[in-house]
Amino acid sequence: MSIEQQLARFVARTDSRDILPQALRVVRQILATVLGTAIAGAEEAGVREVIGVYGAPAQTPSARVLVHGMRVAPASAATINGLMARALDFCDAVAPGLHIGSSLVPAALAAAEMMGGCSGEAFLAALTVGAELASRMNLTEAGYAGLDPTGIAGVFGATAAAARVLGLDEAQTGHALALAFNRCGGSFQSNIDGSLAVRMIQGWVAGDGLNCALLARAGLTGPGNFVSGVYGYARLFAKAPDFEARVVRGLGSDYRVLRTMFKKYPSCGMSQGATELALRLAQAHRIDANRIDHIEVRVPDYGFKLVGHEFTLGENPRVNAQFSLQYCIANALVRRASTLEHFRPERIGDPAVLALVRRVWPLHEPALDARDHTSVALAITMSDGTVLRDELDVAPGFPDRPLSDAEHLERFDACLDYAGCGDAQRRALTECLASIDRCTDVRRLIALSLIRP
Repeated sequence: MSIEQQLARFVARTDSRDILPQALRVVRQILATVLGTAIAGAEEAGVREVIGVYGAPAQTPSARVLVHGMRVAPASAATINGLMARALDFCDAVAPGLHIGSSLVPAALAAAEMMGGCSGEAFLAALTVGAELASRMNLTEAGYAGLDPTGIAGVFGATAAAARVLGLDEAQTGHALALAFNRCGGSFQSNIDGSLAVRMIQGWVAGDGLNCALLARAGLTGPGNFVSGVYGYARLFAKAPDFEARVVRGLGSDYRVLRTMFKKYPSCGMSQGATELALRLAQAHRIDANRIDHIEVRVPDYGFKLVGHEFTLGENPRVNAQFSLQYCIANALVRRASTLEHFRPERIGDPAVLALVRRVWPLHEPALDARDHTSVALAITMSDGTVLRDELDVAPGFPDRPLSDAEHLERFDACLDYAGCGDAQRRALTECLASIDRCTDVRRLIALSLIRP
């Protein structure tokens, strides 16, 4: 059996009862995370504009846009919902930067709407095989070489989840994944330049995932050797001699979705460690930000290229701030916290924060390249010459330093607070998510997102 056939069989035939319980637990956290971030991101920059382009009313089949409620073409709903879920950059991810859930969940929800419903158990199984496949198609920092991991590997997860909900057989699923291979794309230049393309890529991946599944169901075919062919994924993207063997090794037993991280702070994953150190030092030494002379933050090359550039207030301040070590550190030291509110455009321009931003000096530290993906060293030099230092190898929220259940709930509550959700909506959403495996129809989650305070 070929590599491609093994992947298609895993997606189409995996029995929900055979899925590792720990994997299901992570996927439930992904679902809650994405629902929270989508609700919170429903009014962010670009959403209304994308609704204007993708939001033409649809009759049958149709799917709803979370929060806003309008019925549009299913792939359009997936696209808009994916954009909303990524807007705050507070969703799940896998190193070195693959955001799976914010495309996976919208694609699967739109498919569930098309099918007239889907049980919670079946939905979780679809999300799990999709998230697992995307995790396996994930590459190394060197493999991506500046390509956006979400646009490259994420589309396989969204396609797999949609195919599973739509009930595609093994052959159709193989073609859906092969079609998805031809939708891989995206660059981290979008992030560095502070553009809304970051969240748009997430939406495209969601919509493309559903469309690839629908096209395969309709009979369109894709390249059978999309992984192993001479111009397949392994050679065009992975560029690693062991990728073909690795992508199917332990399939169905060794769940790589367990490597998912959940952010403690609402900014790029490569800023999590620096933010944590800044807050840790601020608390331990009661730092007065006005008495800071300068700050040196040392990170590996990958992180330096993504978030170490000079901070500027551009057309999209939230994106500028999300992908800036300078802003994230200055914000943490001035405000003694890092919350969704601190990344509102009007809060980003706070003179007190901007004054400190210019005294934060990001540096590439070659010695950190051989350590963990999120390793960071911070040195704060005070005006009296005192130097305060701290460092870490693994940022909070990553697999070796997972968030607690209480921290997951705190993140979800923070999203609902940011969105202005009322107590009744909060309770209903929390209860539905807690019992999602027993839910008879996951479309209830969409309905609950529509309730306004």
